[in-house]
Amino acid sequence: MGVELWLVRHGETEWSASGQHTSTTDIPLTEHGRERAVELREFLAGRPFAAVLVSPLSRARETCDIAGYGRVMQVEPNLKEWNYGFAEGKTTKQVREETGKPDWSVWDGPITGGETVEAVGVRADAVIARALAATGEAGKVACFAHAHILRILAARWVGLPATGGKLFGLSTGSVSVLGFERETRVVMKWNRGFEAGE
Repeated sequence: MGVELWLVRHGETEWSASGQHTSTTDIPLTEHGRERAVELREFLAGRPFAAVLVSPLSRARETCDIAGYGRVMQVEPNLKEWNYGFAEGKTTKQVREETGKPDWSVWDGPITGGETVEAVGVRADAVIARALAATGEAGKVACFAHAHILRILAARWVGLPATGGKLFGLSTGSVSVLGFERETRVVMKWNRGFEAGE
């Protein structure tokens, strides 16, 4: 099969730079985040996609627009970021201090007032199904979204449970490609950044 999913994480925001968990809080890109989106546009150079799916949150939509796909993007609600509940706006260090759990991680929670990782996995599966339906036997689909949903989507693509997303680090303003080797789903490229040395 010639199907590819191009995963594009949005550019930097103030909270991504500080390590704060950001899901439903709709904050804009920083100037650096916008610069990275311009670099994405240069890298993608008008590459044709069968579909361009984007999270409803403005940081992903702005990245998609600057990258040159604003006129063709389709909002995909299942690409919104993992709802972190009580951890929203807090760093992992802050959550560990508040909960008294020095080994707390978003990956094994619990996520009080938010989504389970398994629920995010179900959303990721829905995105994969929509992407495959858009491409048929061959073609590329771009997904502009956020770190954790894209990491979970990659895990689900290769048959891992949603928690397998913890194995895939992902930088802001990066591009990753999922595809096939013969009939096997694989990670073709991962976390291609645009800083010096990346």
